[in-house]
Amino acid sequence: MQPLIIPRRKHNISRTQLSPNALRTLYRLRDNGFIAYLIGGCVRDLLLGRIPKDFDVVTDASPGQIKRLFRNCRLIGRRFRLAHLYFQDEILEVSTFRAKPNGDAELAEGTDQRDVGERHRRHPRHLINEDGMVLRDNVFGTPEEDALRRDFTVNALAYNIADATVIDYTTGLSDLKACLLRPIGDPLIRFTEDPVRMLRAVRFAASHDLRIEPATWGILCELAPTICRASPARLYEEVLKLFLLGAARPALDLLEKSGLLPPLFPGLYRWLTRESRHHTILASALDHLDQLYREDSPPSTLLFLATFFGPALETEALLRQRDGMPRQQSLEMGCGAFMEELCRTVQVPTRIAGRLRNILAMQTSLCRMPPRRPASQVDRLDFSDAIAYLRVRAKTRGENLSALKWWEAFLAGNVPVAEPSSPGHKRPKRRRRKRRRRPPVSPQDG
Repeated sequence: MQPLIIPRRKHNISRTQLSPNALRTLYRLRDNGFIAYLIGGCVRDLLLGRIPKDFDVVTDASPGQIKRLFRNCRLIGRRFRLAHLYFQDEILEVSTFRAKPNGDAELAEGTDQRDVGERHRRHPRHLINEDGMVLRDNVFGTPEEDALRRDFTVNALAYNIADATVIDYTTGLSDLKACLLRPIGDPLIRFTEDPVRMLRAVRFAASHDLRIEPATWGILCELAPTICRASPARLYEEVLKLFLLGAARPALDLLEKSGLLPPLFPGLYRWLTRESRHHTILASALDHLDQLYREDSPPSTLLFLATFFGPALETEALLRQRDGMPRQQSLEMGCGAFMEELCRTVQVPTRIAGRLRNILAMQTSLCRMPPRRPASQVDRLDFSDAIAYLRVRAKTRGENLSALKWWEAFLAGNVPVAEPSSPGHKRPKRRRRKRRRRPPVSPQDG
């Protein structure tokens, strides 16, 4: 296949737009006789006039050759063997051109081991399970083969540092101009190989205002329940990418329309469908997070999790309180049950789940007016995220506006004077407990 080659004068990518570390990496590979391209999302974003959040490099150098060229290299991954180059201010990902396997694939289970050579039994370069999902893929190939293996046409565009051309093997440039998201190859096969590609399709469509190709959308909706076959830890990372890049609200809409929301977030889905106002609450909160991203104040992971799951968790705790359970215990048990179910599909790390619970628990003390020992609360680990979540609640639900105003004044150094709730009211003094004297010990007791 002859690629479409776009010369420098016909595209808008300039070397001045690339990070210095990416340029140095490309030049070193080129100067040592290797092919070196920028690939994927960074090329797509540069063509759209956006600033890429990272730069990915692809080359014909093997992982071992890359490691020998760069002292700051660390080889990672088993499913896809990659090189990470560590610089002071960024990490560059460098991969080797890959190809589709040609007869050397091995089944993870159910394979007759007598039909597989000893070398492949120990180090299979391409490993799949019985459902066709790829577990390991390290078959190296050519630039064309590598482009045809990528997920979507708009992500297969390459920038050649040797002559500053853009290389298109998959009609990605025309799809980008048409704002169309199209997979490379049969979407049924591609989504079966890697169910996470369905989430990636939603992310690219939401964040880049692309329209998913109609036939692909139909298959995505059909295969949505199979998203649970992906690794829960990997799904957690993909969920963060989906919601933390300034397109959380359109991402939620696409998850609902596609049918991906119920298998990913069963507890949240039940809460959303319980009352119509719940959807309005969550949509307004995600709009607020998107606005923060546009204002160059991107939300933290903890703020996103509190905003996304907090209302549902608070409802769970409230239901338990109505049954007579103390508030702290109801929050602990509500969060525990919710997270246990969630982690079967999206594995939120235990440490992060604990900090999320702390942020929700701190809302009570933050909203108590006047607060007790406010200076000591500021020193707590998750105070900044707890205040940020209080701000989300106040601005999107109209809750605890006076508490938010007090804390904002306190943090600005303008400490308000607490006024008594009624004329002549004074806070009662705390009674001192009398120390009970112990009876003297008699010799017989010794």
